[in-house]
Amino acid sequence: MAVEASSSDLTQVVALLAAGVIAVPIFRRLGLGSILGYLSAGVVIGPFGLGIFYDPAAILHVAELGVVMFLFIIGLEMQPTRLWSMRKQIFGLGVAQVGVCAVLLTGVGLLTGFPATQAFIAGAGFVLTSTAIVMQILEERGELTTPGGQRVISILLLEDLAIVPLLALVAFLAPVAQEDIGWAERLLSVGIGIGAILGLVVAGRYLLNPFFRILADSHAREVMTAAALLVVLGSALTMELSGLSMAMGAFLAGVLLSESTFRHQLEADIEPFRGVLLGLFFLAVGMSLDLQIVAANWRLVAFYVIAYMLVKGIGIYLVARVMRAPHKIALERAVIMAQGGEFAFVLYSSALAVGIIDGKANAILTAIVILSMILTPLAIACLRFFMPAPEQSLDGVDIAEDLSGTVLIIGFGRFGQIASQPLLLRGIDVTIIDNDVEMIQAAANFGFKIYYGDGTRLDILHTAGAGRARAVLICVDKGETAVRIAQLMRNEFPLVPVLARAYDRGIAMDLIQVGVEYQLRETFESALVFGKATLEALGVDQDEAAEVIEDVRERDAARLDAQLAGGLQAGRAYMKGNIPKGNAPVPAPLTTPRHPGRAMDQETATALSKAVEEEGRDK
Repeated sequence: MAVEASSSDLTQVVALLAAGVIAVPIFRRLGLGSILGYLSAGVVIGPFGLGIFYDPAAILHVAELGVVMFLFIIGLEMQPTRLWSMRKQIFGLGVAQVGVCAVLLTGVGLLTGFPATQAFIAGAGFVLTSTAIVMQILEERGELTTPGGQRVISILLLEDLAIVPLLALVAFLAPVAQEDIGWAERLLSVGIGIGAILGLVVAGRYLLNPFFRILADSHAREVMTAAALLVVLGSALTMELSGLSMAMGAFLAGVLLSESTFRHQLEADIEPFRGVLLGLFFLAVGMSLDLQIVAANWRLVAFYVIAYMLVKGIGIYLVARVMRAPHKIALERAVIMAQGGEFAFVLYSSALAVGIIDGKANAILTAIVILSMILTPLAIACLRFFMPAPEQSLDGVDIAEDLSGTVLIIGFGRFGQIASQPLLLRGIDVTIIDNDVEMIQAAANFGFKIYYGDGTRLDILHTAGAGRARAVLICVDKGETAVRIAQLMRNEFPLVPVLARAYDRGIAMDLIQVGVEYQLRETFESALVFGKATLEALGVDQDEAAEVIEDVRERDAARLDAQLAGGLQAGRAYMKGNIPKGNAPVPAPLTTPRHPGRAMDQETATALSKAVEEEGRDK
């Protein structure tokens, strides 16, 4: 029996991992995001799908720790001074959005015939946006630290705080038969919550840094990891026992440690647990969707999912516009935050416990929230489809037409700007094109005339004077774009010399094979100068350091020629690794490449590579 139980548990663990591993890459490839992948996988393996799991509530309870750890990591990024600077957004924008949306959603319940108490609880629960979903979306889009992302985080923090007075209101609104808690008990519970927050602040301010310093002196990595988990889970437990939000406790602990010298170590220790448990949380939410309830009440559920998301989105949009947010930002915020969240489950469960709603209403409301969470990634995808990125305004920017400079520079980023200086100082007529309007406008303030044009378009190359130029410099950031431009130049203007910036070794090889006259990896020369300066700082003579750097340069050129003949894995014997091999030095190239940066003939390169590798093995 024990063996069977163990086998069953292992099957469930494998099913959880397999569901996430299979579903998430597929949904991300479809552009629907990882969250919808986890939620859909949870529905499939849950009690109303394949039936691999029959108690999603137990998994959800454990998986909520993923949200807790996520909030802890967010807290580590929020120094107290930074959080204080956000106070107007938290208590201004946050309170406004929660208040307006609560009134609007309560109105939906009243208009559809529900009693005022039930309409308020249902609407107030849906007001509490899913912190896990919104944070994950912001993280995937790289917007956690942007001003817009900070405003969304401010609103989420206020909503996390709002669960406390909402739970108190549930007890206050309970039917008379359940009303056995006096005002003294209620004031005591509020006092316990405030005391827990103050205690956590004091402990974080005076105890945590000395605590981690003592552990760091032990030089036991696993103890530091355990201590990080202890701080996060201990803070969450303290808040939960005092009647507050676990996530709020973890966030507060993160804020208190945000200026600690152990901040980065803590983040590294928590990150693996956070990622796994957060994925498990979304899987458990998907499992919790009661498809029988949805099927039996599908009209009711569908109506309230659409009505609540639409009305809440309108409320968020109106508040954002009143706070002077642009239309696009207000609309994006409305779509991202239009769903219900995990704290709604807590509020509805409390309302069920005191008799405000019955079991069937709780199941329906939970299904409405879960479906809204599932629909959010789809709504975001639809928003991107119907509202593509606006075209850049070309006011004050000249289009590349009928240009005829001696040298044409394509791309004027940090590389192109430096490359242009020797030419301009020599008095050479330089024409520059770029497709970044903001950069063009900024460059004008420094005395540069940049024309708007996309170098990957053949017609733009013609009008920019590529065919009349004595040289074309490809200085764009993206390696694939550089190769594409080089191919166009070779096919259309084979007699014009092309010099190109290469992102890495692979792009350099592609450019050489296309046939550019010269290519340079963007970090190669700067790294050699840096290495030479390091040798000199260590006391190596300048002439000797210069010889070493020249040897590195020759080895690199020989290795590049060998790779052009035999692929990226060829020519490894030209590199000096830091793994000792009998103290044998890597042999110098047998001959200096005849055309650095260009390919030697394949037979010579292959023979050279084999000879060097054999000599290295002999030594």
